[in-house]
Amino acid sequence: MIKWIILALVVLVVLYIISTYNTLVNLRNKVKDQWAQIEVLLKRRADLIPNLVETVKGYAGHEKATLEGVITARNKAISATTPIEEMKASGELTQALSRLLALTEAYPELKANTNFMDLQTNLKDTEDKISFGRQFYNDTVLKYKNKIEMFPSNIVAGLFGFKSEPFFEASDADKEVPKVQF
Repeated sequence: MIKWIILALVVLVVLYIISTYNTLVNLRNKVKDQWAQIEVLLKRRADLIPNLVETVKGYAGHEKATLEGVITARNKAISATTPIEEMKASGELTQALSRLLALTEAYPELKANTNFMDLQTNLKDTEDKISFGRQFYNDTVLKYKNKIEMFPSNIVAGLFGFKSEPFFEASDADKEVPKVQF
């Protein structure tokens, strides 16, 4: 009888380990998937920026520093290779875009340009999707972190080398209101 009890306990432990391992793999893959979705949106935003800058150049060409700042931030975002670098570059690009879009207040004729308005709408929609994607990514990372860090699944996570993933956090620059001076 004791042999059957020990065998049942061993089977339960093995089933728990298998179940926990599969859950951890599933959560890790969801984190990677959510990051990939954000990368798609960041790429879309990067593709829209040159068109937006060219349109603004026609109306506000003398705002060279702002336009160059956007292009520099875009290039940093495109060349980032790790999620951490991409998160930082994305924050810088968001700040630069805020300054660029603030220029429209000083150039009413720019607001009337349909190409600019279409680009601005597409960019706004993309920014909204990026924001939603960041939230969903962070929710997924939280579930994954909880599973890795909570007992007893942390034992299985440690045995199989599951590592934590970073949250997508706003930088200090993202929290500041952009200053635009004319």
